[in-house]
Formats: sequence, structure tokens, C-alpha cells
Amino acid sequence: MIGIVDYGMGNLHSVSKALERLDIPYFLSDQTAELEKADGLILPGVGAFRDGASILKETGLSIFLSNWAKEGKPLLGICLGMQLLFEESEEHGLTAGLGLLPGRVERFSGKDEAGNLYKVPHMGWNKLMFQKPDHLLLKNVEEGYVYFVHSYVVKTDDTDVLLATSEYGRVVPAVVGRDNVLGTQFHPEKSSSVGMSILKNYVAFVERGAVARG
Repeated sequence: MIGIVDYGMGNLHSVSKALERLDIPYFLSDQTAELEKADGLILPGVGAFRDGASILKETGLSIFLSNWAKEGKPLLGICLGMQLLFEESEEHGLTAGLGLLPGRVERFSGKDEAGNLYKVPHMGWNKLMFQKPDHLLLKNVEEGYVYFVHSYVVKTDDTDVLLATSEYGRVVPAVVGRDNVLGTQFHPEKSSSVGMSILKNYVAFVERGAVARG
């Protein structure tokens, strides 16, 4: 059973519909006691990092999610939800994230290394480039196009967490992960067959973990 974390900033409808298309049982909740019953969690997100981090902290969800991850349980962040997995963000002033993955979230500069200008936000379809094609999240997934909507991007010096990248004026961490903590900067639920395959792989990972925990 997948639990979708409802903290008031997620695109819950599209994520829910994607799981329904995959015939995956799920529920929405903002209550830690209910979310604890899930086999795996999805942390969606649309909006500002500071707002999301504040809500998670005020509701106790930040502590819950940190403990969840430390216990080795599966967690998938989507878009803002992925960014919140990292240590901090400079959006609207420096704000601490969950610190489950190493790195900082910073704004697109709007100018590439050659001095060419590009539009911010990054909105549209870009191709994935696999860094770790054998990772469970990318199993049997093609290096196709996926849908992004974001003005801020993760910067990390730890290439070990980069499972797939994209290019938009700079290298964009598109799929990240370490052990049970995973994330996509793009919206898999809006990314046609490529995104649905990644969601399906995450659910398979959750199911394997549930069986192992007995």
C-alpha cells in the first residue's frame, strides 16, 4: 500500500490518478499514525521550498519522514518533494531541508557556461540521460522524454546519488537516490510511458521491501 503525503502542497490528483491507472492501492493522509501503515511513501510537491519545509516542520511530518527513511522504508519525492529530501535550499532565503540526501537547491541562473540565455522556469519535455541504468528505479525504462516544471535545481557534489540527469542550461539532477530514499525532479505522473514505468518500478521496490519485512 502506497501512502501519499498530503501536506497541502502536492499535485495529489495527478499522482493519485497515475497510481489508479497502474492499479496500485494507495491512500492520502497528513496524519503520521495513518502514514505509518503504508509500505512506501510518496512525497509530492508544487510550490516554494520554504513553505513546504515549514509545513512539514510544523506538522511533525519532517521528523516522521526522517525517521521513516532512517528505518530503511521506501520514500519517493516528486518535484518539490524531491528537493525537500536534500540538505537546504536558497529559495526565499536559506532554508533547511530533510537532509536525507547531500546537496543544495539553487535557482537556475538563466545563463549557460557559454553566456547563452535560457528561460526560467524550466517548463517542458527534456530527455533523460541515465547515469546508473541498472538501478532498480530505471529497470526496463527507456532514456525518453519527461515533463519538468521548476525554477530551482539541485546542486550536489556527490555524483553517487545521481541516477539520471537532463540538460537545461546546465546539468539537471533528474532522478536521484540512495538506498531507500529516491526522487524525481520531473513529474513522472505527467511523463507518459517513461514516467509511468518509473512509478511502476518504485511500487515494485516497495512491494519487495514489504515482503522482506514480513
